[in-house]
Amino acid sequence: MLDASEDVMGVITERIEDRFQMPLADLRRAVEAAPQANPEATTVVDWYGLLAETQQALDTAEDALVEALGTQPPDVLDDPVMELAHQVNAAVASRDGRAMVVKYLLDPNAPGKRGPGVWRGASPAARRAPALPTSPPTLPSTRNAAARGATR
Repeated sequence: MLDASEDVMGVITERIEDRFQMPLADLRRAVEAAPQANPEATTVVDWYGLLAETQQALDTAEDALVEALGTQPPDVLDDPVMELAHQVNAAVASRDGRAMVVKYLLDPNAPGKRGPGVWRGASPAARRAPALPTSPPTLPSTRNAAARGATR
């Protein structure tokens, strides 16, 4: 039976390999050799590296917690053990957040990646006009400002 870390990393690895149609190790080498050739692949590989680092930190924190729990009497959790439990929780949250980023990067239909006005890289012609009619702001005239006692 796989543990949760192998499951998360395995699923993400499989999705990357499916998306780029090559093993992850080959993709990493290709990105390292020519990072500008495919910016999308470079971004995914970079985020996968961050995910792997976070997973390693989680594994280390979990091992420390299990070791500390093994030395404690049952039903007693002192401050150092609770601190280790908080570190595990923080590492899980960080790992899950980075996994979500990688999944977003791999999804071509994710919100903000299609259609006019895509948040990054949209051509000016593709951008739409404002949703509501707008007019330029009216600036106060210098005569009115002087009458109110404003000075430069």
